[in-house]
Amino acid sequence: MIGIIDYGVGNVGSILNMLKHISVDAFLAKTPSDIEKATKLILPGVGSFDYGMTLLNESGLREVVDKKVIADNLPVLGICLGMQMMTRGSEEGTLSGLNWINGNCIKFKFDDDLKNIRIPHMGWNDIHVQKDNDSFFPMINNELQFYFAHSYHLICNNDIVTATCKYGYEFPVAFHQDNIFGAQFHPEKSHQFGMNFLMAFAKYCTAD
Repeated sequence: MIGIIDYGVGNVGSILNMLKHISVDAFLAKTPSDIEKATKLILPGVGSFDYGMTLLNESGLREVVDKKVIADNLPVLGICLGMQMMTRGSEEGTLSGLNWINGNCIKFKFDDDLKNIRIPHMGWNDIHVQKDNDSFFPMINNELQFYFAHSYHLICNNDIVTATCKYGYEFPVAFHQDNIFGAQFHPEKSHQFGMNFLMAFAKYCTAD
């Protein structure tokens, strides 16, 4: 059963509703015992980096989440800010991230010829799968689109990047490293594309 880490930030209700809509067993994980009984985890997040890390650090869940992900290799999916929090840190704040992957987050930086591009990157955009036959991204009518809302983006080792997106320039929007998955986009706002993505995560975890 997927435990959605409820540490006080993120649209956890929307994620839970979409998982229920696609008949995936899920619940809001609010206590350490909730985390312990989950067979996979989702780390959501919206807002600023330091705000998210502060709430997670003060929630009483950080230690058990670290244990389940790092020591027990429990599959985990970070969404938007949740994905960014999996890195070492972000230009948006001063606090350290979870340091689960070797990466950082930086603000969009555009050359003068792209200065009219607005920040944040908000709305629908195409993504480009970087690994052949990646089952997390089944296309619909030859399209692969997701909903974004962010001003900072990931930089990391290209070996773990599974999808990119172009907004002024190409940047990573999804990664997979061992049991750790990240998505900059919002699958819970991405209609059938998001449903397929979350179903693929649920099936991957079940298969493992």
